[in-house]
Amino acid sequence: MGNDGGSIPTRRELVKEGAKDLTTTQVKEIQTEQQEHYWTTCALSYEPLSQPVVSDGLGTLYNKAAVLDHLLSIAQEETSKDTLEAKGEAFKDRLRSLKDVVEVKFETGNGPTTASTKWVCPITNKVLGPGTKAIYIVPCGHAFAESVVKEVQGETCLQCDQPYTQNNVISILPISQVEKDRLVQRLCELKASGLTHSLKKASSSGKKRKIGDSTEPYITADESARKNRKSERAPAMTKSQGIKNAGTASLTAKVLAEQEDRKAKRKMVANDNVKSLFSTKDAMDGRNMDFMTRGFSIPANMKR
Repeated sequence: MGNDGGSIPTRRELVKEGAKDLTTTQVKEIQTEQQEHYWTTCALSYEPLSQPVVSDGLGTLYNKAAVLDHLLSIAQEETSKDTLEAKGEAFKDRLRSLKDVVEVKFETGNGPTTASTKWVCPITNKVLGPGTKAIYIVPCGHAFAESVVKEVQGETCLQCDQPYTQNNVISILPISQVEKDRLVQRLCELKASGLTHSLKKASSSGKKRKIGDSTEPYITADESARKNRKSERAPAMTKSQGIKNAGTASLTAKVLAEQEDRKAKRKMVANDNVKSLFSTKDAMDGRNMDFMTRGFSIPANMKR
């Protein structure tokens, strides 16, 4: 070692400049590569996209068959949590049922349908892909170039004339963070309203309601009194409820009410007759008693 004219370099000599930030051109190239991958590959199965193609609330594209397999595996509890996390962000609380996706209806070119068939905008005839910003409309699912929705006035689909709102225009594979935040905010608002990405009602949780829970509205005192009066008249009206003719039903109700009154009077008369068989303490004063009921008493002068 030594005397050979060599030297040992220091870190200062090796690392003369820090890491440089990526240029705009390099960032665009990376984004273009990612977009080409997502436009041609299913985010679930990593297989080439083929119709029917569906999309979730954030504009990610999937094969419909892959989504069905995913939902079945979750229902059968065959997929572990670690497996779902390893598959990426495409599964973060966005794929729970088919209501969370919308089938995207792409228009193909005029050429023969092959594995490399391009999807085009039906209005501008532009190829939908990494070089063109594309959108689809919820709930019909027709896909267009983004410029078409911005330039054409009105809020009806140009393919099926179905009305829609600007909030339900979904960007396919958005790049800008502003657009991603808008789609996330839309999903939060739909969830708070009990709706899914396809604007259908979310499935119920299936939990049984507790016994103490009550969803009946507040009842005032007048309404409760009215209900009590109806319940009192209910026994007399039960037999006439099956009669469809209003006049016959009212006459039957009157007859039944009269019968109830007669029964009540008979009970009162029967009670009076039974009471007459027994004597009370006040009646035992001796004035209205004969020799059979007043008993026997010894005169005072006969006592020794």
